[in-house]
Amino acid sequence: MLSRNSLIILEFRERSSRAALFDGIEEGGIRASSSYDSREIDEHEKERAIDGLQDRVNMLKRLTGDIHEEVETHNRMLDRMGNDMDSSRGVLAGTVDKFKMVFETKSSRRMFTLVASFVVLFLVVYYLTR
Repeated sequence: MLSRNSLIILEFRERSSRAALFDGIEEGGIRASSSYDSREIDEHEKERAIDGLQDRVNMLKRLTGDIHEEVETHNRMLDRMGNDMDSSRGVLAGTVDKFKMVFETKSSRRMFTLVASFVVLFLVVYYLTR
């Protein structure tokens, strides 16, 4: 008993030997072998498949181009945001340094408590009148 692979190989050899025998013979102006027609059909199918692949490749190129543009836009936004964060960090550091200077002197502490008490008093009056 032959295995399936052996049968396939035997059929392939038989077909190829037949094609080799009848490849050049013509009957009444028509080729005896139908392999010419099948080759033409195969070539047509290959051309259609190639066209389909070209369409897919073009679509992928457009898609990757759009993704590339989107990534560059996001990178520019992130760079701007990083620059803004650096500048705000500098401003915040300056403000913190000023607050430290205010709290280091005793007279400034009194001024701060006076300002804080006015703010608290204003908030209490605002909520009571509301």
